[in-house]
Amino acid sequence: MHEFFHILGHSVLHTLIDTAKIVPFLFLTYLLMEFLEHKAGGAPERWLRTSGKIGPLVGGALGVLPQCGFSAAATGFYTGRMITTGTLIAVYLSTSDEMLPILLSSGAPIPTVLKLLATKLIIGVAAGFAIDGITRLIVRATGKEQEPQIEELCERENCDCGDRFVLSALKHTAYITIFLLIFTFALTLGIELIGEENIQSVVLDRPVLGSLLAGLVGLIPNCASSVALTSLFVDGVLSSGALLSGLMVNAGVGLAILFRNNRPVRDSLRVVAILFGISVVCGILIDLTPLGAWIG
Repeated sequence: MHEFFHILGHSVLHTLIDTAKIVPFLFLTYLLMEFLEHKAGGAPERWLRTSGKIGPLVGGALGVLPQCGFSAAATGFYTGRMITTGTLIAVYLSTSDEMLPILLSSGAPIPTVLKLLATKLIIGVAAGFAIDGITRLIVRATGKEQEPQIEELCERENCDCGDRFVLSALKHTAYITIFLLIFTFALTLGIELIGEENIQSVVLDRPVLGSLLAGLVGLIPNCASSVALTSLFVDGVLSSGALLSGLMVNAGVGLAILFRNNRPVRDSLRVVAILFGISVVCGILIDLTPLGAWIG
């Protein structure tokens, strides 16, 4: 019992110190993100809506940018059938949610961050064009094509960035800090009790299992999942392939909005199945090839 309380106290102290180091950089990162989005206005959404056949390229490129609720906007456009399935998948795969601010505030090497973003972008764009190509072949064979449903477009969800981007950055920082405190404490305590070697042997030494587990975590439609996955990567528990599996599946609140607004439900299930399959397979391949070591 004495040893448990010692571990508990050490975990609390470790959590507070690690989180305190990250918070200032986290705030500066979000402040820059909010400022850039405030200056950009609704331009990214307009570009996506009018992208046409190059939608996957535009969606993938815009998804990589640190923006507020872009996956939610893309989901709204898809619900109104203003963008293709391939474009939506490209946005989901390239969107990083909380990965970028967590990595930057944790002092991750810039080359590693850029390689992660580039990998997500390439996979997202390639998958998007492939999906749209297959869809066009099916449409030609069946003669069935979905018409835009403009009336449903208004039912989209976005975060409230507004003009007060400093206050918004503070709120976002506080929100993520709470997740970090909870998750870092749970992670630190778990590692202390189970043993870092035992955890790494389950995840790092088994690429397929690691990517599958990370992909399932990524399906949680909340920023907490991307915070957890990125924190595990920073702590050396997740491989780069497993991290990408989880983050490519994760699309912030996009999936929650998809199931709330998109009809029929089987179409939403189809989107999730495609997203999960691509993410996990690509994550496994990355870990089994030199790409994993190249990313870092």
